[in-house]
Amino acid sequence: MTTSTNPDEVIVTENLTKVYPGDILAVDGLDLSVHRGEIFGLLGPNGAGKSTTAGMLTTRVLPTSGRAIVGGVDVVAHPAQAKRLIGVVPQSNTLDRALTVYENLYFHGRFFGMSAKQSKAESLRLLEQFRLSERASAPVLALSGGMAQRLMVARAVMHRPSILFLDEPTAGLDPQSRIALWEILSELHDEGQTILLTTHYMEEADQLCHRLAIIDHGRMLALDTPERLKASVGADTIVTISTDTPDREAFATRLRSSIPGATGAVPIETGVRLEVQGSHGVLPAVVAVADEAGVAISDLRLDEPSLETVFINLTGKDLRE
Repeated sequence: MTTSTNPDEVIVTENLTKVYPGDILAVDGLDLSVHRGEIFGLLGPNGAGKSTTAGMLTTRVLPTSGRAIVGGVDVVAHPAQAKRLIGVVPQSNTLDRALTVYENLYFHGRFFGMSAKQSKAESLRLLEQFRLSERASAPVLALSGGMAQRLMVARAVMHRPSILFLDEPTAGLDPQSRIALWEILSELHDEGQTILLTTHYMEEADQLCHRLAIIDHGRMLALDTPERLKASVGADTIVTISTDTPDREAFATRLRSSIPGATGAVPIETGVRLEVQGSHGVLPAVVAVADEAGVAISDLRLDEPSLETVFINLTGKDLRE
């Protein structure tokens, strides 16, 4: 067994790489370190390599090269040992449809070596914590999407794993169910649970994660706290200018050089995104520059810097692509 030299590091990857058949490079030399007790996020668009990374860390995907140490265990050399240390909530619903809500928890505990008494007590405790007690005897097919997701999280922590992995945990959930799950994850964190989640929702990463890695095309582009990542933009106001002008690059260059306090401007799918220090008088100034350039503006919006702003600065494209 290979052990991390730092006891506060519960996940360590070294040059972790996955190449799928057809020379598809899904994860490219990823170096990561996740600290004990933190909520760590992998943020990026669909196809960025987030799920493949989570798959390698949870033994479901075999790395092409590099190493992954989870809870002090090399996941490639000792996959069975690693599985006992982790809880996994995949993207798809993997609940046993032949069992009730309670039985999905009870038999999971028994599978992981709990006595009948322990498994029953822990199942009842988790049903209470996850607001599912009233549905204990219901078939899982009777659960809403949000309830089913909560049950999968409850099942994943049933055996008290060192690390909880969640792959796009709120994808497809309505806003109310999403917020309810965020509250439960925060409760688990308060109890000391280390959590790694993948997401393409900026608000989710911003709300939950202590640190996050922004990844695209299998490469890590930035890693820090959400606050520091947003501060790295170097602007306090983001102006989104909607226009169908064919030469957005030229318009962005003109805005960057003409608007007082402008720190950057990049073409985006719907127009141009302008970064400015200070917002006073910026909208009239943008309209004036557009008039001079003969550019028709259909909409203007002011926002504070977001994680999407960081992503666009790093990649030149929208996070939702």
